[in-house]
Amino acid sequence: MENLKITVIQPDIIWEDPQTNLKKYSGWFDKINETDVIILPEMFTTGFSMQPKKLKEPMDGPSARWMQQVAADKNAAVVGSLIIEDDRKFYNRAFWVFPDGKFETYDKRHLYSMGQEHLHYTPGKDKLIVEYKGWKFCPQICYDLRFPVFTRNLEDYDVVFFMANWPSPRHHVWKNLLISRAIENQAYCFGVNRVGTDGTGLKYLGDSSCISPKGIGEFIGENEALKTFEISYSELHNFRQKFPLLSDRDNFEIL
Repeated sequence: MENLKITVIQPDIIWEDPQTNLKKYSGWFDKINETDVIILPEMFTTGFSMQPKKLKEPMDGPSARWMQQVAADKNAAVVGSLIIEDDRKFYNRAFWVFPDGKFETYDKRHLYSMGQEHLHYTPGKDKLIVEYKGWKFCPQICYDLRFPVFTRNLEDYDVVFFMANWPSPRHHVWKNLLISRAIENQAYCFGVNRVGTDGTGLKYLGDSSCISPKGIGEFIGENEALKTFEISYSELHNFRQKFPLLSDRDNFEIL
């Protein structure tokens, strides 16, 4: 099985301005030479906004079409979450877009009640597992990181990642939980966060990351950044064979 290159983009998101943000990202994409998966943060065109009536897009809106275009141009999967209206409901919805334009979606299950996200958006129900180039991925969004039961690796996924707008007051929690999710699920764990200050005054310190199944990895700092990591399928599965943690996991159902 081949290794994969995964690129994370850590931006200072321009508040509630999708068109300007997409132009900015297009410039960043021009710097990517070769990769397999590109991950953007949560609500990457707007910031973490509670204005879905103002900022909503349909499933075939300009941001989704832009993701399809850049996925084709880069011959890579592109992932990020958007504010979507579907059946007269608003969702914090992640798109996984394949190079051929097809896509799968995941709706954020755990809405951040302290930020009143639950008053504006509809929660998702189901976990998403995406198979791509022989790997299995589990995309999740921000606050999901705090809920290990939902993230628990029952599908033998290889990579879990969290698209986020994770603010600075809980920055140490971000780093510690990403390491924990990698270790307990015996999978590569990516966190993709933003930097800067949003329209509500919240500050973000970035530290997007790639953590190995052994809990070892790199946080990329507090500035805007683009970084490509290479992950090894053989290293992952050799480690699982030598230390078969997942075979001893508990079975459960989420109601």
